[in-house]
Amino acid sequence: MELDTDFTAPTIEWFALSPYIALAGGMLIMLLVGALTPRWPRGWYGLASATTAGVAGVLAAVQFGELSSAAPRTLVKGALAQDRFGLLALITVCVAVVFTSMTTADAAARSANDAAPRTTDSLEHYVLLLTAALGAAIMVTANDLVVSFLGIEILSLSLYVLAASDRRRTASQEAGLKYFILGGFASAFLLYGIALVYGTTGQTNISDIGVVLADEISVPRNDAMLLAGVALLLVGFGFKVALVPFHSWTPDVYQGAPTHVTGFMASLGKVAAVVALVRLFVVAFPARADDWRPAVFGLAVLTLVVGSVLAIVQTDVKRMLAYSSIAHAGFMLVGLEAAGHIGSDSASDGVSAALIYVVLYSVLAVGSFAAVSIVSGAASTTSLDVFKGVAKTNPVFALGFTVLLLAQAGVPLTSGFVAKFGVIRAAVSTESYVLAVLAMVSAVVAAYLYLRIMVSMWLAEPVSVLPRTVTIAGRMTLGIAVAITLVLGVLPTWLLNLGDSLTSLAR
Repeated sequence: MELDTDFTAPTIEWFALSPYIALAGGMLIMLLVGALTPRWPRGWYGLASATTAGVAGVLAAVQFGELSSAAPRTLVKGALAQDRFGLLALITVCVAVVFTSMTTADAAARSANDAAPRTTDSLEHYVLLLTAALGAAIMVTANDLVVSFLGIEILSLSLYVLAASDRRRTASQEAGLKYFILGGFASAFLLYGIALVYGTTGQTNISDIGVVLADEISVPRNDAMLLAGVALLLVGFGFKVALVPFHSWTPDVYQGAPTHVTGFMASLGKVAAVVALVRLFVVAFPARADDWRPAVFGLAVLTLVVGSVLAIVQTDVKRMLAYSSIAHAGFMLVGLEAAGHIGSDSASDGVSAALIYVVLYSVLAVGSFAAVSIVSGAASTTSLDVFKGVAKTNPVFALGFTVLLLAQAGVPLTSGFVAKFGVIRAAVSTESYVLAVLAMVSAVVAAYLYLRIMVSMWLAEPVSVLPRTVTIAGRMTLGIAVAITLVLGVLPTWLLNLGDSLTSLAR
């Protein structure tokens, strides 16, 4: 029997892979050391998790800077992409882990019953944060459908457990179960879509799929299986991004999961899914843009309308922000729809606009849910009523939360305005005027949601007791999120100039 000697091992560029190695290595070291030592003092797990994510983020930032004068490329025989588009998303993933580690430590420090098991301040909880970050890092830079699917599963399995991590609350366990069941359906759609695309093109590499389809002459009779695969991929990612009508899990899971986990899901999960979706359709399927762009248009319309309208009729703040995140997903999809106008000089603006939007929303989501966690930790509920009069007991906290809410509404001089302006400008530049107008109208409708929360905080009489002092971790999370929101809102030039370098994707 003769052995195949044609196999060539891929070249491994260790520094290019260092962010992934840092996340995986930090996670394994925490598990090993934590298993061999007594329980660490409170806050040390969070410090180790934040440090690990910070190191990975710095390594990614160094590579991001180096790519300013270098062309995008692929790694490990095309399995991973190294471009500024993916690296910025990877940096955002690491920032989300740092913020969530601080928020988790803050929630644990404010626990009213220290005798009960602090399930959210355990070693496993922080290790799962790093595991989810590793899956998200793979997703945002994956240049192969199989690798992307592995990243999705690593991220999803971690989030399932995190959503159900509060064993003292039935709602948390129910949220984890709902997320697991519907997430399993989404994974099945994705896997079947990958199989159909592979059966049509003979490739799983995203760049190679784009090359094969660009060289083919489209014959409708032969496109049925390919289009079915593309549709299934869109459905699968629709679940992950929480697009309407695949959003049904979002409000229940967001409400039932621990609040700091909800912020983590809304930030890191959204970044990973949106970036992976944009990369897939822009790199692999530009030759079939005329087929998938109308579907994206329809999903964007439904997501904007349903998310905005249903958000304003909720009475629980976490459900309000859940439907708000659905509406924000619609704005991100506006950028993808603009990117689908292949041949237009402004199509590339949609790519950068979608990425900038999800990056800025990630900061807003973590900060907003950190604020909700502080209030809910004092009142043990997230009903809108417990936010009444918060400004009278802690005006600084209320002011910070108000800034984040105004940014989500898209008020000028905040990062939210820059994000919304970017996607709407991309839609107008590609002559998607209907979608641009609808996005602006939905933003006005959704503004009522944020005004309801602000009115409760500033004009109503207090009905709950909010601590006059917030822990250092809580203050840092809110302070940094508010500072980023205001700085990028007042001085957006750097961010807008950065967008021009985000349109060159590795192929």
